[in-house]
Amino acid sequence: MSPVSVRELYCVKIEMISNKVLSDHWAVLRQYTYDLTRHNGGTVRQMREVYDRGNGATLLLYSVEKKTVVLIRQSRIPTYLNGNRDGLLIETIAGLLDNDAPEDCVRREAMEETGFEVGQVTKVFEAYMSPGGVTEIIHFFAAPYTNSQKVAAGGGIEDEDIEILELPFQQALEMIKSGEIKDGKTIMLLQYAQIQGWMN
Repeated sequence: MSPVSVRELYCVKIEMISNKVLSDHWAVLRQYTYDLTRHNGGTVRQMREVYDRGNGATLLLYSVEKKTVVLIRQSRIPTYLNGNRDGLLIETIAGLLDNDAPEDCVRREAMEETGFEVGQVTKVFEAYMSPGGVTEIIHFFAAPYTNSQKVAAGGGIEDEDIEILELPFQQALEMIKSGEIKDGKTIMLLQYAQIQGWMN
């Protein structure tokens, strides 16, 4: 017997009714009204506000030799508005694609944010990070680094104010437990590195 996919077992249909732009400043916020035909045949009308800021990519720089990772710390106003006292968040290197290939995006962001010139990168997976209200897919990458690849100061561009952190890998994992690292993409990449045994 051949396996049946979850998609085949749970099939729904979406019929778009309306699409209204609510805001178009930094990114686009739209209100969608649609009819959703459920897998049991019933239909329900739903309305959702969806934020489209484009897709992004993120990169974990790691050193097997030193058993360290390079992360950044920067201000994130949404976290300040939701209980993060100083608004600062520890993260992996990341940015919007801006029409670049994901691999080119993470190399660009690595240089801008940390000053590391990154060569070969490995894509590990991709994921919707907030599918209830945001269209964004994040492409997740990892790459080894050495001290010789540090060719610029980093710290971000324009209005960015980025602090570069080189941390022992085990300390970074402990910072997840302690709540010092709360960024989803960063947690995912650090735990992926742990599962793969890169620092063993």
